[in-house]
Amino acid sequence: MSQPVRIDLEGFGKAYGGVPVLRDVSFTVYGGRVHGLLGENGAGKSTLLKAVCGAVAPDAGRVLLDGKPISVGSPRDALRHGFALISQELALVPAMTVLDNVYLGRWRNRLGWTTGREDGRTLARLMERTGFELDPSALVRDLPLAAQQQVEILRALASGASVIGMDEPTALLTQTETDRLMAVVRQLAADGATVLLISHFLEEVLSVCDDVTVLRDGRHVITGPAAAQTPGSLVRHMVGRPLELLYPEPAPVRDEAPVLLSVRDLRRGAAVRGVSMEIRAGEIVGVAGLVGSGRSETLRAIFGADPRDGGAVEVNGTAMPAGSPARAMRAGLAMVPESRKEQGLVLDRSVRENVALASLSSRQLAGFVRGGSERPAAGSMLRDLDVRGSDLGGPVWTLSGGNQQKVLFGKWLMEKPAVLLVDEPTRGVDVAAKSQIHRLLVDLAAEGMAVLMVSSEVEEVMGLAHRVLVMRHGRLVAEFARGEATREQVLAMAFADDLPAGDAPGPSGSADPTNYTESSRTSTEEHE
Repeated sequence: MSQPVRIDLEGFGKAYGGVPVLRDVSFTVYGGRVHGLLGENGAGKSTLLKAVCGAVAPDAGRVLLDGKPISVGSPRDALRHGFALISQELALVPAMTVLDNVYLGRWRNRLGWTTGREDGRTLARLMERTGFELDPSALVRDLPLAAQQQVEILRALASGASVIGMDEPTALLTQTETDRLMAVVRQLAADGATVLLISHFLEEVLSVCDDVTVLRDGRHVITGPAAAQTPGSLVRHMVGRPLELLYPEPAPVRDEAPVLLSVRDLRRGAAVRGVSMEIRAGEIVGVAGLVGSGRSETLRAIFGADPRDGGAVEVNGTAMPAGSPARAMRAGLAMVPESRKEQGLVLDRSVRENVALASLSSRQLAGFVRGGSERPAAGSMLRDLDVRGSDLGGPVWTLSGGNQQKVLFGKWLMEKPAVLLVDEPTRGVDVAAKSQIHRLLVDLAAEGMAVLMVSSEVEEVMGLAHRVLVMRHGRLVAEFARGEATREQVLAMAFADDLPAGDAPGPSGSADPTNYTESSRTSTEEHE
């Protein structure tokens, strides 16, 4: 299939339930380049990408390849013209092998018999081209997320796609995995493919994209060279106003502030091994570490979502029994979990019901919910959090990711907890929603709440927290006061494998953040 030199998108429009999502969007994409699609959650980026790749039927609009109109009314139509889509939710068959997923529905066959050997040879050539190293016979369900995304890319290439749409491909990847994927994206463009990339990470977009298009409220704002933009200029185009990209400064913690959360020698299998900490009223403590370091498991054990094997947890002086979220909630503990879709929200229920879910007991009478008090309370919370895009009675899945995340926060803030545990507070949200959530956390701490936050973004932890704790292999291995450490020092402690066990800090102790061995620095360089 010849590579398109020019792709014109003309007059795309789409509405759901009478609410416009795309409004007469038109711009040009040039072949053999990486073209970024940017905008706030709800700006219409994903809908446009799905419409162009045949996954969504637009109400208006057409695609022209090198000046000639084509039909992309279905994924099959789009694929026939070389368009393939890699969505946020990967469309793979977990119980099938890598090879079978790559050629699903397109196996070579003779007289009705598949010829897997030929497909295998073609797959080997595709992996050599991309630099991927996958076992063709491995089951997809056994692969990490980054490898599953590689399978999706291989499937697109095996189909002959010359235009590949990627919707938030790095949202759940580590930095190392992200760097590798972005290198592949650049290689695809160098080989003549066109990549349409949606990402909330502005630095990532500017580093990999040749051109960018910004949408706002379903309308086209700008299209032009990425080199002409900065993170600040992109944000202004996305939200229509300047936005503070730096982290708000948290208020100082009062010297006499009481300890609201005390954790002593917390243990949970191999994931959490003797974690101790104290957090005072008005304090934000951030936890950094690699995936698998025990960060999320620590929060879940503190909250009681997972039973603990040992140790003690106290909330405002009250001892918490192991494995009892209900008792923890009554004592003033709340937890915003890592995955809003799988652990935090009931997607088919209304926005109002989701916001009110964690505080139902305060509005129940003889087992019945008093809707008369629920509606104004939920409405007030949603207004305070600036949740947009749906009425209170609409299902929460209709909201953008950023607004869903704010609903998740609202659910736990309805009862004004003393301690808030937050796991990945801004995962999968746009820059405007991220800024609002950062301000929310700082304001909650200023009002006297204790906040324990886990984030995979080291800059987020360092930018918001009064103290930074670093976890590795289920243990706390370092503690830094605000402004005391660099990103490189935090990562070095997260990666290093040779820190003596006795150096793990307790509630008031700290491992020396500058005392690294040569092997620690080497480990960091290898992983980065």
